[in-house]
Amino acid sequence: MTGAAGRMGQTVCRAVAGEADLTLVAAVDPAAAGRPLSEVVPGISGAAAGVAVLSGVEELEGRGVDVVVDFTRAASALAVLEWCAAHGVHAVSGTTGIGEELERLGALFGAEGAPACVLAPNFSIAAVLSMRFAEIAAAFLPRAEIIELHHDQKRDAPSGTAIETARRIAAARRGAGLLPPVEPTTEEPLPGARGASFEGEVRVHAVRLPGLVAHQEVLFGGPGQSLTIRADSYDRTSFVPGVLAAVRRAPMLRGLTVGLEALLGI
Repeated sequence: MTGAAGRMGQTVCRAVAGEADLTLVAAVDPAAAGRPLSEVVPGISGAAAGVAVLSGVEELEGRGVDVVVDFTRAASALAVLEWCAAHGVHAVSGTTGIGEELERLGALFGAEGAPACVLAPNFSIAAVLSMRFAEIAAAFLPRAEIIELHHDQKRDAPSGTAIETARRIAAARRGAGLLPPVEPTTEEPLPGARGASFEGEVRVHAVRLPGLVAHQEVLFGGPGQSLTIRADSYDRTSFVPGVLAAVRRAPMLRGLTVGLEALLGI
């Protein structure tokens, strides 16, 4: 586990430690290096509680790691994934903001004999389903906007999930032969009030407030009708089933897998 001391890292550590068929053999986080996980991850129990936190991914070598789970930041995640590809260790990453490096990661994990990597903008099964539903709806309703809402400590905006949702909607619209929507707003006293535009097809709005975790609404509109698709994660444990599914499936996969859809069969 890299990013073990972070909010999501702690959640994943507890989850893996509680699974009979999985073993947490190492944890990495430079902010907590040298400390036992029992001091870093509240509520962790069993043998994992005594695992000492390492300072860097390079210290994982020789520790019998089969799969690395990464929840860090974009720059750190790239280094982790590159290390995994070079050392034959499967990877599961939920770090967002590394979309521009997908081609390079695809080449690294697609090389002969390379391990597999699952890279997902969102591990919530509800969120994954909502993206698929939005993709289907995009071909039938002429206008779409996305509102994503996250906790006030999230560093990137819009979220990786919102960007991926917008990408799918735009692709579905083009596939259906729909023309780009005409922006009706001609005056914007507060610049940015209409949100960001994804390829001229979808408007994306980001909300950051304390008390939130991860939420997204996709609003579609057509003559005399509308459709709202909403997914809510009220606790970070909502991401655990998706992460564990990816950890278990990664050794059976090949190359780079983006998103959980292939694992869910949708």
